Amino acid sequence: MTAIGSAPDGTTPLDPDEIEGLRYRNIVTRGELDRLEQANLESGLAWLARRRRTDVLAERFLRELHRRLFGEVWKWAGRLRLTAKNIGIDPADIPVQLRMLLDDARYWAANGTYVPLEAAARFHHRLVQIHPFPNGNGRHGRIAADVYLRSCFDHAPIDWGAGQDLKNDSGRRNQYIAALRAADAGDHSPLLSFVGA
Repeated sequence: MTAIGSAPDGTTPLDPDEIEGLRYRNIVTRGELDRLEQANLESGLAWLARRRRTDVLAERFLRELHRRLFGEVWKWAGRLRLTAKNIGIDPADIPVQLRMLLDDARYWAANGTYVPLEAAARFHHRLVQIHPFPNGNGRHGRIAADVYLRSCFDHAPIDWGAGQDLKNDSGRRNQYIAALRAADAGDHSPLLSFVGA
């Protein structure tokens, strides 16, 4: 059994203060946590399907989306990260970088800077690179990229898993992590290939 605080490759480890934010004290393994988070994700996706049209390129929306996806599990869901992580920018820079990303994404959509899948892939990469929340950034970022595609381009969502679960260790997950790392180094071609752009 893997403990809650452990972090498989490509995931963010939780520090003790963040683990204190767990709403259920009886959860002790990563598997139990994963199942609980998956149930919350499904609830969050149901909220997303019923929500009224809102500005999806607003920090307020991204924070509310994270809260809806993870708030039944974590007390800190929807709050910006305050601690340094193995992934992500300095926490003090998150608000400014998030604003810049949202402004860029709005510009890309308004001006046709990129084809829709490339715009969504770049949006997702930068959101994950910023890493605004203590945890759940990859899942949140994939859902946010799909919302961006749908709302700003009237485009179908990305098939991120292609029949596989990106949460579990798989060839598809390894390809996804490698594509994000290549984009971190300035090469977006593996990520664009991954999303089918």
